Amino acid sequence: MFTRRQFVATTTGALVASTLPRVGRGDVKGFSYADFEQRIARKDFKGMTKEMLPTPCMVVDIDLFNKNLKTMADYARKVSIHLRPHVKVHKSVDVAKRQIALGAIGLTTATIAESELMSRAGIQGVLWTKQPASDNNLARAIALTRQDPTFMFVVDDPRVVDRVQEAAEAARVKARVAVAVFAGLKRQGIANGQPAVDLARKIAMSKNIQLEGFMAYSGTASHTRTFAARCKQSEMDLAGVNETIALARKSGLPIGIVSGGSTGTYNIDKPYGLTELECGSYVFMDSLYTAVGGQSNDQVYTDFESSMSVLVTVDNKHHRGQVSTDYGNKALARPTDVVKGKPWLKVSTEGAEYGILSWENKDGDEIKVGDRLEIYCSNLDMSTNCYDRYYIAKGNEIVDVWPIMGRSGAAQR
Repeated sequence: MFTRRQFVATTTGALVASTLPRVGRGDVKGFSYADFEQRIARKDFKGMTKEMLPTPCMVVDIDLFNKNLKTMADYARKVSIHLRPHVKVHKSVDVAKRQIALGAIGLTTATIAESELMSRAGIQGVLWTKQPASDNNLARAIALTRQDPTFMFVVDDPRVVDRVQEAAEAARVKARVAVAVFAGLKRQGIANGQPAVDLARKIAMSKNIQLEGFMAYSGTASHTRTFAARCKQSEMDLAGVNETIALARKSGLPIGIVSGGSTGTYNIDKPYGLTELECGSYVFMDSLYTAVGGQSNDQVYTDFESSMSVLVTVDNKHHRGQVSTDYGNKALARPTDVVKGKPWLKVSTEGAEYGILSWENKDGDEIKVGDRLEIYCSNLDMSTNCYDRYYIAKGNEIVDVWPIMGRSGAAQR
């Protein structure tokens, strides 16, 4: 005789097993979510398909991803400019190591936590693109300098230089520092010309700091629409940087690097003085970047493929001209997102866990509850921050899983 607890456990287990996706064609055995996670942990992806994935989740088309990496690496070699790609768009050691394998000389990072993650994974030449203004960031930058002598960071304030010198001297290390100069974005960068050179000279004269050069990120130009307008904007943004470089060299200061650039200006910036590119979005691309246009097409940026999408599930269909999905505010759904293969669908949200796909006429009437759709996100930097892994796909098959840097706790900031 069954107890009530045994009855509930048995019937619930049977119901779940009956509704779970199958492991693969020809295999009628169901699987539990615990088994799914165990298979991922032991890298057993045989028979695993997109239909089995929990949604919303990030899926990377490995063939398009590899094509993007090769396109950028080939260009850098062709024009003899170094590549130090930015990791903030992917926050993944697996992606970073593939970039290094194709010739990148290091990485750029947005946070000290990203710097620690990449450096401790054995990747050299990490450049942190913010100055360590807080006690926490300064202590961690100096600690990472001790652990990894190839680690670098930027400054744009003489008071921060004084603090770096004091901390580096106390720790008996030599910090490697570049001067961040203004290049269009008001968020960062000392004024070009004499102020920048004076700061560079102060660094060069500091006992425990080594001057590496300059960083000039022209973020304004990166998303300027049309190639011609982007060229003009980049030239304007970097004009002062060229003045600074010339003045610094005239003053006898060592200029090892001039770092900057973006996916939008990767094939524009070398004549304006950059020695290396900090491009990041090219690995995956997002809908906002795709819309800026390229050299061969003013409407669509076709230099790189959209290799990453967010897989979502249709949850409900009760109203004409729309369905609801599990792609809501928490998944960072945006109205500028684009549905793969169905660009006429409009993306919106109706809550933390609920998204809406809507259409006019009968363009989406064939969509039904349980369908899976893929959506190209609007901004990689922000969307990546909402997920913990990439499911790597070759066609419909899942062939790998790459962790995304976690977000909980102070150590992740």
